[in-house]
Amino acid sequence: MTLVIGIGNPDRGDDAVGLVVAREVRAAAPADIAVIELGGDQLALLDAWDGDADVYVVDAICSGSAAGSVYRFDAAVPLGGDFSHRGTHLFSLADVIELARALGRLPARLTGFGIEGAGYELGAPLSPEAEVAVRSVAGQILGELTEGR
Repeated sequence: MTLVIGIGNPDRGDDAVGLVVAREVRAAAPADIAVIELGGDQLALLDAWDGDADVYVVDAICSGSAAGSVYRFDAAVPLGGDFSHRGTHLFSLADVIELARALGRLPARLTGFGIEGAGYELGAPLSPEAEVAVRSVAGQILGELTEGR
């Protein structure tokens, strides 16, 4: 099965990017694609993707890059120094992926997207840069999900 996971906090500005991508994908994806939203508990990913073969995960990152920058990675390759961007939660997406790898709990295919946010203030809306990145990432995921159908 294919699963799309959006992570974030809807009340903290650009921290909501993963959730917004998940909602856009859910609205347009084929019916056999599962889409879920998770709050800030990154460790919940280990149970969320259990048994799924093909997983996409989207979350906000804080790397110091330009707001709206998108980082895509394939978790088949250890992230290490190539993906040192920190998340907005206690554990970063990279931390959880490496933990899952060590525990033998990675899905067969895991594609991650990190979107650089501009701000994470309580009650703030998505920044214009994040809105552009959300549309781009949702479009990439939907394109891959519908390719060859």
